[in-house]
Amino acid sequence: MQELEARGNEPTAAFARAGQMQLAGEGARRQRWRRILRNRNLMIGLSMLVVILLIALFAPLIAPFDPIAQDYTATQLPPSLAHLFGTDNFGRDIFSRVLYGTRIDLRVGIISTIPPFFIGILLGTIAAYYSGWIDALVMRLVDIVQAFPFIVLIIAIVAVLGPGLTNMYFAVAIIAWIVYARLIRSEILVEKNKEYVIAARAMGGNDLRIMLRHLLPNVITSSIVYSMADVALYIVLAASLSFLGLGAQPPTPEWGAMITEGKSFMTTAWWMSAIPGLAIVITGVAFSFIGDGLSDVLRPGGR
Repeated sequence: MQELEARGNEPTAAFARAGQMQLAGEGARRQRWRRILRNRNLMIGLSMLVVILLIALFAPLIAPFDPIAQDYTATQLPPSLAHLFGTDNFGRDIFSRVLYGTRIDLRVGIISTIPPFFIGILLGTIAAYYSGWIDALVMRLVDIVQAFPFIVLIIAIVAVLGPGLTNMYFAVAIIAWIVYARLIRSEILVEKNKEYVIAARAMGGNDLRIMLRHLLPNVITSSIVYSMADVALYIVLAASLSFLGLGAQPPTPEWGAMITEGKSFMTTAWWMSAIPGLAIVITGVAFSFIGDGLSDVLRPGGR
């Protein structure tokens, strides 16, 4: 009789355990969201980024003038109510150009980061998981690329291919992946011999599933945090290439190109270079705050 009662209670106990697990999962999610909302750096960075994205999205509605329209009767006017950020040597409204430049520079930062991120993650994961000659081949390639200064390689590739942001994207994609490859490789070399990976392999999990479902979710945090810093880095890189005449070409309203155009007028029209430079700094600070916040939220000790 007792055995029958015990069997009858088994479904009830199973449902109870399932309910407890669901409540535990919901509690963990709520705790994670509270940790995110309480992270001051992350909230400041995200707030700044939201404002920047809104400016980029609604630039045509906010900008009072055409960003490339020239007016030679209003050249190098200082900041005023008519022109909030002044005008440049062609009479173009700098406020309008900075707003439109937000679109270009955000696109530069994001597009430049995504390809090397995925290339580095792919090659680093394969190299660390399989080791042997695959690891040796990938790491020798990393050593070859790393033997040359990053900015020198970028300038050399863009100079050969020709000026323009598209060629900068290509140059960054074939150079910048090495950082992500080294990051992910070092972490997977530690993780791949742990019990959960051995158990997944013993249960018949194939290599692709183990890498995607078990290893990467546990090691990709540092690469995500690093990518936030890279977004800011590539905005500055685009500005540097534009300063050298290898980036965005006139009359494109890109911040780096605007700084280049204003460098000859620093003593008479400082706003031509200073205001686009300030826009670069603010955007870089936003992504730096996000990176710092993600580092705190995603680190294993904070889970």
